[in-house]
Amino acid sequence: MDRQAFKGDKMRGRLRSGRGRKAQAGFSLVELLVGIFLMAVALLGLANFFLMGVMNNNRSSEITNALFLAQQQIDYLRTLTSTELNVFPNPSVGESNDETLDINADGTLDFRRLTVVNRLDQDYDISVYVFPAAQMTVARDTLLADPDAHKVRARLSTKIGR
Repeated sequence: MDRQAFKGDKMRGRLRSGRGRKAQAGFSLVELLVGIFLMAVALLGLANFFLMGVMNNNRSSEITNALFLAQQQIDYLRTLTSTELNVFPNPSVGESNDETLDINADGTLDFRRLTVVNRLDQDYDISVYVFPAAQMTVARDTLLADPDAHKVRARLSTKIGR
């Protein structure tokens, strides 16, 4: 038998048995499903990291805003004279020691800021607490008794001497 005829018979045998080039050209359905499953598991894992990152960014933004609001209140109180500090909060000038704040003017209250001013001889002990919006309905004394239990976002204390 010549070489060319032998080669032709060999190719026909491969095509009949399903082991030729055309049979090896693609993936089987099982391989495809396993590949899709593995990709889905990998993407779900990445999606979880993405969601955790978004949640951490939101919490970080909330804490940053709360710290700004607490520092803003302390800076305001530092501008007051001792007579003004003695009568703080003075509602006639718009002062309050329990404020609800909408920092982005969207009509939704974002924070609750509580200010405590205690006079100690010639000094004033100032404490400012900023709570998330979820604490709007909780009594002021309850929040001040255990701020950590009510998820305080910022707590700043200082002394002002006059």
